[in-house]
Amino acid sequence: MAKTQLNSEEKEFLTEVCRAAFINPFSDERAEIDIRIAGVSPAASESVRINKMVDKIAAWFANFERNGKANVTYYDGKDRELVEKAFLFEVFYRFKDKFDQLIQDQIHHGDTPVKIPFLNDAIATLMQKGFTEDLARRYFALGFQMRRAFYFIKNSLVGGSACMKSLRRNLWNNIFTHDIDFYNRYLWNKMEDFSTLLLGETGTGKGTAALAIGRSGFIPLDKRKKTFEESFTRSFVSLNLSQFPETLIESALFGHRKGAFTGAIDNYQGVFDQCSPYGSILLDEIGEISKPIQIKLLQVLQEREFAPVGSQKKNRFEGRVITATNRPLKKLRGEGIFRDDFYYRLCSDVIVVPPLRQRMAEDASELDRLLDITIARLIGRPSSTLTVKIRNTIDSSVGPEYLWPGNVRELEQCVRRIFLKGGYAGDEAAVDLDLAQTLINGIDQGNIDSYQLTSGYCYLLYQRHQTFEEVARRTGLDRRTVKKYIQDWKGDVVE
Repeated sequence: MAKTQLNSEEKEFLTEVCRAAFINPFSDERAEIDIRIAGVSPAASESVRINKMVDKIAAWFANFERNGKANVTYYDGKDRELVEKAFLFEVFYRFKDKFDQLIQDQIHHGDTPVKIPFLNDAIATLMQKGFTEDLARRYFALGFQMRRAFYFIKNSLVGGSACMKSLRRNLWNNIFTHDIDFYNRYLWNKMEDFSTLLLGETGTGKGTAALAIGRSGFIPLDKRKKTFEESFTRSFVSLNLSQFPETLIESALFGHRKGAFTGAIDNYQGVFDQCSPYGSILLDEIGEISKPIQIKLLQVLQEREFAPVGSQKKNRFEGRVITATNRPLKKLRGEGIFRDDFYYRLCSDVIVVPPLRQRMAEDASELDRLLDITIARLIGRPSSTLTVKIRNTIDSSVGPEYLWPGNVRELEQCVRRIFLKGGYAGDEAAVDLDLAQTLINGIDQGNIDSYQLTSGYCYLLYQRHQTFEEVARRTGLDRRTVKKYIQDWKGDVVE
């Protein structure tokens, strides 16, 4: 039977839809494609842009179906590829709101997988378009995975600064690679071999970033139960290595058998046993572990097997490993704290979580966004009045130029302190040390630009020598340039 061929206009439209379907949703390129498809102004809000795009695609496919062309089996080669990908995109957005409700329902029910009330409808929709039942089920699971990833990255890692936009893009790529089509073809069930190292100062949100990755892995459907095989709420396990003495770290990681050592009165499951086949482990403060433990972890990552302390039986580990540290990477490697072979096994992807001061320097509204979220979480609802009040208190207490050495975690405690006492004095003990460390960390991690570096260095020298002239002499800059750098870093300075 002769196959149907797409005309040039259909190819052009479907190609644009496919670009939208397989590009990083947190990228500027995706926003540009959405604007073209929707036919809206670049100034339109994200929600308006997305809704207009979805409506236009739905109307186009309705007409496509009326013309008897809406079935992938009618096409061959490149035409079939275009139609398949575009269909998946259209169906994904058709069920987007139901996916979001499913996420909320699963969070509410916890670790027991919830029934999927729209599963049959979604599978039938895909099969009507020519997909086999097996493919329809896998694409449904992939669609839910994508929606989960978008949900957790977008809602838990907010901010309009350039560095936060970059972080969201990097997290999406960490889950789906730089090309979702490539991921779909080759890696959707093989991501356990891709480890991730998160870098960032204390309190920046490395745990939140790890959680977004950990809750966004691929989970297949359970055909009989009409649920997913497990709840994404149990697909992430975290262990802070710095809280264990050296003698207990191995047990915390791999577990132990009763009687393995003094005090081992019962069998104990370590974090590697607790991790599901579809899940991820966060090993926080990885820079604190000794070389013998590094060697044992390296063996587990390479062989995917481990034995609890006191046991000869090997257990299989099938999850993904995420590690995090607040220590500069160059220091960890340069001083020999990290073995090179251990580092190379951890660094499939290295992601830097930016400090709050960088976020605020890039976007003046960043602090207000974070205050909005923190206040809403504390009192159970948004309050623009409280946001303004807390912001005014911060400005009068520590000043708008405060460096926030404890980052987002400190900001959250600052809000609590203001609620309790009406003011916040800041962490003065950390500020002087923090500036020098900020510059060092920025260089080590590559997340500070030349202007910030020069401004910070000039202000550091000004703190020590108290004159613009001395700073100018030491930096080789003229006095007016030095003054501008210092004022840009700290605000108005009176000599």
